[in-house]
Amino acid sequence: MENKITQTGTATMTIDGKSYDLPIMKGSMGAPGIDVRTLYKQTGHFTFDPGFTSTCSTESQITFIDGGEGQLLYRGYDIEQLAEQSTSLEVAYLLINGELPTKSEFETFENTITNHTMLHDKVESFFQGYRRDSHPMSMLCGTVGALSGFYHDDQHTTEDEARNVAIHRIIAKIPTLAARCYKYRVGQPHVYPQNDLSYAGNFLRMCFAVPAEPYEVNPIIERAMDKIFILHMDHEQNASTSTVRLAGSSGANPYACIAAGTACLWGPSHGGANEAALNMLKEIGTVDRIPEYIARAKDKNDPFRLMGFGHRVYKATDPRAKVMRRTTHEVLGELGITNPVLEVAMELEKIATSEEYFVKRGLYPNVDFYSGIVLSALGFPTDMFTVLFALARTTGWISQWNEMLEDPTQRIGRPRQLYSGATTRDFVPMDKR
Repeated sequence: MENKITQTGTATMTIDGKSYDLPIMKGSMGAPGIDVRTLYKQTGHFTFDPGFTSTCSTESQITFIDGGEGQLLYRGYDIEQLAEQSTSLEVAYLLINGELPTKSEFETFENTITNHTMLHDKVESFFQGYRRDSHPMSMLCGTVGALSGFYHDDQHTTEDEARNVAIHRIIAKIPTLAARCYKYRVGQPHVYPQNDLSYAGNFLRMCFAVPAEPYEVNPIIERAMDKIFILHMDHEQNASTSTVRLAGSSGANPYACIAAGTACLWGPSHGGANEAALNMLKEIGTVDRIPEYIARAKDKNDPFRLMGFGHRVYKATDPRAKVMRRTTHEVLGELGITNPVLEVAMELEKIATSEEYFVKRGLYPNVDFYSGIVLSALGFPTDMFTVLFALARTTGWISQWNEMLEDPTQRIGRPRQLYSGATTRDFVPMDKR
């Protein structure tokens, strides 16, 4: 990976009366960073940053976020432009390779992905070991990790061709695995991939087709699914992406790294946010109960939180939410769905985008709020939402993994700590305790 970081000056740190100069590094966009790699060697001190909220763990050229401006870029391209004008496979090519493909490059890439969508027949036996009521994310974690047993190649981390095959395989097979999780959960026979369909269309068919009748992909629903994939593909060095990079820094098998990211994404504070948002809408139940919950949300002493509003990164509107808002209305209009939960969602959206309390605090509906509504309207149960998130994010994870391996400065991840446990003490035999 070509280094595009430049030194723009130095920052002076004074410890115990002694001063140390540390380089200030600047990327192509965003805030500069203070390079503390030599801090411990120079001073005998570590930095202390729980949650790494002020720490740049890596250099990356894939995704850029400006939370204050509500901006999200993939390789320099605005997320709204990509979602409205591109396709998920074209964006996948962009994230992996750094540039949008030519027509011939895209055709080759699309054919390669299509030809890798089938699962090894023995992978099916892994599903049979799960209870029918197992959470789909537990099945996805297990089966993605199991792929490392079928495609173990030590050259994944050293040979370009082997790495490319791994990248193509995981992007191709993750929709098949995700659809299989859904089918197993609902007790229906699995549906094999169909090579003449798009990436999103193929996934919808594998989820909702049944052997007893033909299935036609609705183009509006197909496009909505494609947008969901694009909007969730990557989001800088979040918890799950950092997990993938940390696992990959040890030289672990790429499928194991993606399984690690999947496990991290499962948490309700990360990938489970849209499931939590929809559960909240169900709890509210009807439009007439909204004032009660709005009052609770404003009460500092009430533990209730409005899920799907505001974002840790975005202080302005989540740019992905702008696209998903339009998509939500398109999908609901196409399907002609009206029910109390969706009525609650639309009324909450109206309040949050107009009432001063929410606007002043930047508590706009985020992408999780809208994606939960859309996925519910399409017929996915809430416990499948995080699986779909993982499906989309896998492209970003594998792109970040690939970039990490190309970085000559990459070392195995080894965070430090401030130890606060017992000081040195002697062992006491049990009969004397």
